[in-house]
Amino acid sequence: MKTLRITIRGIVQGVGFRPFIHRSVSELGLRGTIRNTSSGVTLELEGEEEALERFLKELPDRAPPLAVIEEVTAEQLPRKDFPDFRIVESERQAERNTLISPDIAVCPDCMRELLSPDDRRRGYPFINCTNCGPRFTIVEDVPYDRARTSMKCFPMCPDCEREYRDLRDRRYHAQPDCCPVCGPRLRFLDGEGREVPGDALELARQKLKAGEIVAVKGLGGFHLACRCDGGTVETLRRRKQRDEKPFAVMCRNTEVARRLCEISGDEERILNGARKPIVLLKKKKPGPDPLSENGFLGVMLPYTPLHVLLFGDGIDMLVMTSANLSDTPIVKDNEEALQALKGIADAFLLHDRRIQTRCDDSLCWVLEGKEYFARRSRGYVPQPVTVPSLQTQILACGAEQKASFCLGKGEHAFLSQHIGDLKNLETLEHYEAQIRHFERLFDIRPQALVCDLHPDYLSGRYAQERAEAEGIPLFRVQHHHAHMASCMADNRLSGPCVGLIWDGTGLGTDGSSWGAECLIGDYSGFRRFASIRPIPLIGGDRAVKEPYRVAFALLKESGCDTGGCRDGELLQRQLDAKLNCPLSSGMGRLFDGVAAILGIRETCSYEGQGAILLEAAADEDEEGILPCGTAPDFDWRPMIRALVEQKRSGVGTPVLAARFMNTVTDMAVRQAICACRDSGCRRVVLSGGSFQNQYIMRRLPQKLRRSGLEPYRHSRVSCNDEGIALGQLMIAEAILREK
Repeated sequence: MKTLRITIRGIVQGVGFRPFIHRSVSELGLRGTIRNTSSGVTLELEGEEEALERFLKELPDRAPPLAVIEEVTAEQLPRKDFPDFRIVESERQAERNTLISPDIAVCPDCMRELLSPDDRRRGYPFINCTNCGPRFTIVEDVPYDRARTSMKCFPMCPDCEREYRDLRDRRYHAQPDCCPVCGPRLRFLDGEGREVPGDALELARQKLKAGEIVAVKGLGGFHLACRCDGGTVETLRRRKQRDEKPFAVMCRNTEVARRLCEISGDEERILNGARKPIVLLKKKKPGPDPLSENGFLGVMLPYTPLHVLLFGDGIDMLVMTSANLSDTPIVKDNEEALQALKGIADAFLLHDRRIQTRCDDSLCWVLEGKEYFARRSRGYVPQPVTVPSLQTQILACGAEQKASFCLGKGEHAFLSQHIGDLKNLETLEHYEAQIRHFERLFDIRPQALVCDLHPDYLSGRYAQERAEAEGIPLFRVQHHHAHMASCMADNRLSGPCVGLIWDGTGLGTDGSSWGAECLIGDYSGFRRFASIRPIPLIGGDRAVKEPYRVAFALLKESGCDTGGCRDGELLQRQLDAKLNCPLSSGMGRLFDGVAAILGIRETCSYEGQGAILLEAAADEDEEGILPCGTAPDFDWRPMIRALVEQKRSGVGTPVLAARFMNTVTDMAVRQAICACRDSGCRRVVLSGGSFQNQYIMRRLPQKLRRSGLEPYRHSRVSCNDEGIALGQLMIAEAILREK
């Protein structure tokens, strides 16, 4: 007979872990206790030595599918003579090291019950069990128990209580367990906020079928839902003031999604998985349509029982877009929705379960079988990214666009969900509130802060003020170095690497705007090995939304005729006077300018629109390239001259768009070869928002491999500025280690 205290760390709360342990120890004849703690779970087990050894050996392979076991330790105790095995009250400790599961899509077992005519939860929109349902968005504090979630307002009825206590039941110790008798309920309100009697779901379906817009309270916030036909979508665009930016679509199943898009086996697997992000799929009919003007359509499948039930007779697909006002966080509370969405929504489908934490839908492509994130949020956050153990608890404050933060503790980097662009007070308040929430949940007290080099970012101002108030060090990190470090950490790399970092802009160490950088370095430092010829941005920031200004500068610098250019005389005078014409090496600006030269887009209504439409226009079968300057620095002037000449000679836009992207891809390979030769390193990391371009990302890594190099791309965090905080964290840790 032997007695052990076993401590298990990882995602082991809210995923059916204690019920699984109870069943396992019962099979082995073991006795003792298990409790949730602020560090995970702790067991005290007593039984035959052989049975205890078997339990420890089989634990990782038999754990529930949503559990993540990161560490198991065991120590021997004096004999206690436990009479049986039982789950005991959770224990709060001085230091918390627990992990919290992301929100998980409705599981197959709950789906069967939801649609079964004989089940007591048939048609109940809040059905869940230990294998699925809300987690992160309802948790207030840890340990993860019902009393510390927004389900605390719903006492379980006798039937649910019986399931909760029954070892053999799938809902054994499922904290959000509920049913129509005791759980949250739906309400349907008209556009004026007046409650309408009747079946709330059926009323919502009727409105959707009639072509009206319904605000639907979901898991991490509200969606605006409507039919996908052109007239209804146009109404939504007009009311939401979202003229051209694509909308995501929720389809009943993959068969429906296939009517719209090509779907690979890997894409289908991720669409149907437990996390159910929005997956950007290639459209079957290229070209603009009411939903998306580019070559991809964001598609997701129903991930809550409420969504499943919305798809009644006659509804196979719905626009499902985040409900928010321009540049503000997603709406999450009922009263907030009734006020903020009045005049946009024709009706409201509400429920009375409070959303503790806003969490937008995740958005990704599928590249080489893995998620390639444009937005990492619901279904993935707050699961940490594992990194080499950190000596210091650090808060990395991210950038400004696609703002996020990252808290580091031990071997865990906790990246926040999507926050949004830090342009207004509402988003900044959300950002600061989430930092406090994460610090409380994961018991992190930052001993150092790190932010971007740019002095005007609101994230940097927050970091500066907090560092001064708390008397802790603040490090400022160059934007593209942080991108490089982020991709290194994403791929668990250390030591020197070459970084190809392409984005729109970032403040360089020389005070100029960088954005198409070839760097050599590691977490401790870097050097700028190569870039592209800087582009004058006539009008400064206006050039981002008015790429015809960039096109004029490209043409003028290249010696091309600018006679037919929009506002040509005005732009020439501004350029001659060097009035608000900062130089930028941003790859995003080069893409924007070329899109304008080719007549694809002269002005933009959302970020990156010109570059996105340039990608959509390209002929995928075209292999030609244009002349360009010699490596390592890239002089784009010969390419622009050739582009203009070929356009004048009648070469079509799809071919020219492809040749441009083939040329910059070829340039990147030649830069990387030179940098690797200079550094003696063969590893090349790819990061930055311009690498969201799938035309390039399906070609560049292959060409790097064929050149004998080792390319690495993102898969655990976003390649755009949302992922930059992870790189900041790793750089700050390296600085602190060297001190």
